[in-house]
Amino acid sequence: MRLKANWTRSLIATGLGITLTAFILGWFEIPIVSSQGILIRSHFREGEIPSFPADKAWETLAPIPIPLSGQIITRPVWPEPSAKVISVRSIHNGTDISFLIEWQDATKNERLTPGVFRDGAAIGLPLGDAPAFFCMGQLDHYVNIWHWKADWQSDVDRRSARAKEKKRSNEGGIRRFEVIPRRPSSVEDLIGGGFSTLTSKAHQGAVKGQAEWKNGFWRVVMKRPLTKVGSEAENEATLIPGRMQAVSFAVWNGENNERNGQKAVASWLQLVVDPVGGPMTSQKF
Repeated sequence: MRLKANWTRSLIATGLGITLTAFILGWFEIPIVSSQGILIRSHFREGEIPSFPADKAWETLAPIPIPLSGQIITRPVWPEPSAKVISVRSIHNGTDISFLIEWQDATKNERLTPGVFRDGAAIGLPLGDAPAFFCMGQLDHYVNIWHWKADWQSDVDRRSARAKEKKRSNEGGIRRFEVIPRRPSSVEDLIGGGFSTLTSKAHQGAVKGQAEWKNGFWRVVMKRPLTKVGSEAENEATLIPGRMQAVSFAVWNGENNERNGQKAVASWLQLVVDPVGGPMTSQKF
């Protein structure tokens, strides 16, 4: 009986040790099973790169599937998000870079009112060489976040449609009045330095967004110059051709009441930006 009791205590201690080790590894973002095999390649192409989801150029690139998990680091935790996987493609021309993110979403949520939440997606890029905490960054290790919002996309699309309508009305058509917020883009450009520190940049519009919802899928394009000069340059994630760097993703489903930290996330992955002129060779990795 004493031997059995000692064996039971030893088994419990071993189990607690494994659990504690897994928790510590997870806290410091050290994967138990390496996910370093997932590489997102930004392909080099000469000329204009796509700004819209329907651009035929995307069909020449293979989508990279990326698994998502719930945000369980800070309260309120969200262990069961509706989105389980996204696919990502990227292309650049040495001047601009563009990402296409696709995921399944049975409903289109493009309104933000009390008790009603919007769909959204985000790309996170570290400022500097050392990856910060992937959700919102941390003190002295900031993250540049591109947050596409479905309601902002609706504002941009409706204002564009109204501009066309105004042109027709000047030609004798009927003009319809509607108050629509002015948005420089459907993507908010943000800086994060930890939870509850998310700050919107003073100058918006560098990151452009276009999206479409069709047959239960969102397809979102985010596009930005590779580098930016001027007073805001220090707050811009630098994307350099020929370089490998970290990138993270997040998705919100408004129908599932997801907002703020309640989201599906993919922690740091490797983004490989092709050198100008062609892909990286294995030696450059």
